[in-house]
Amino acid sequence: MSQVLVAALYKFVSLPDFQRLKAALQACCEDNGVMGTLLLAAEGINGTIAGPEEGIRAVLAYLRSDARFADLEHKESWADEMPFHRMKVRLKKEIVTLGVDGVDPTQKVGEYVKPQDWNNLISDPDVVVVDTRNDYEYAIGTFRGALDPKTKSFRDFPKWAENSTALANKPKVAMFCTGGIRCEKATAYMLDLGFEDVYHLEGGILKYLETVPEDESLWDGQCFVFDQRVSVGHGLEPGEYDMCHACRMPLSVEEKASPDYVKGVSCPKCIDAIDEEKRARFANRQRQMELAKARGTTHLGTAPKKKFSSTA
Repeated sequence: MSQVLVAALYKFVSLPDFQRLKAALQACCEDNGVMGTLLLAAEGINGTIAGPEEGIRAVLAYLRSDARFADLEHKESWADEMPFHRMKVRLKKEIVTLGVDGVDPTQKVGEYVKPQDWNNLISDPDVVVVDTRNDYEYAIGTFRGALDPKTKSFRDFPKWAENSTALANKPKVAMFCTGGIRCEKATAYMLDLGFEDVYHLEGGILKYLETVPEDESLWDGQCFVFDQRVSVGHGLEPGEYDMCHACRMPLSVEEKASPDYVKGVSCPKCIDAIDEEKRARFANRQRQMELAKARGTTHLGTAPKKKFSSTA
């Protein structure tokens, strides 16, 4: 059995004192052998952490001891190895960056749709289904019939929404993203634009893949995740994709077979953007990582204070 528990979490909630929470939360994670990234802002918390099960449970209990996080929900999966190199608690203006002032999911959002009800909603011909993730995420998996806004970052979404001909007549709109946070904020923005029938997948793709049986699923492909697992499939089992450590893009088995793929140095997606100086630097970094792995040490980041087994 995998020994590393991964927990993805977020909550939009008013946190006027978010700066004061950083140090104690960082210490709690480090003391419990937990790594990953947690973002704090005036609008709430967002992030993914991983570690020994007892460590993750302790951090979640610590968060929920604050009344504002008492009903904090999270999504769990298991990994064979620690997917993060360090623990970071960061202070941000937004826990997910839309870049539009005044959008406040603590005041209004679209209608939540449970994973078990999602298929019925997106099968309605009067509903426009929108993938609020980025183009490289859409490329490796999405819901059948979903629109691709072709965004490079979430900041690009407002411009697409304002100009999309598919949304011109303000139809019913069903939105989704990886864990629920982007589509939740996007629904608040859509309501500000004057849309009335706006829905979003509660818990995101991850909760859908966790709870909806594969033989009933309308999901095609795999779901990109922002850690070293790169992708997950139904049941949140680790997927077949790897990551190019030069451009951070997901790579299929076929792309890794390309002559343009050199582990840690380049891939078919970035080969034209990697000059000789970068190639030499990336190659040296890869050698150092492989040497560190052979020695049983960590090249990037720091080891957790509490040791645990990552043996499957």
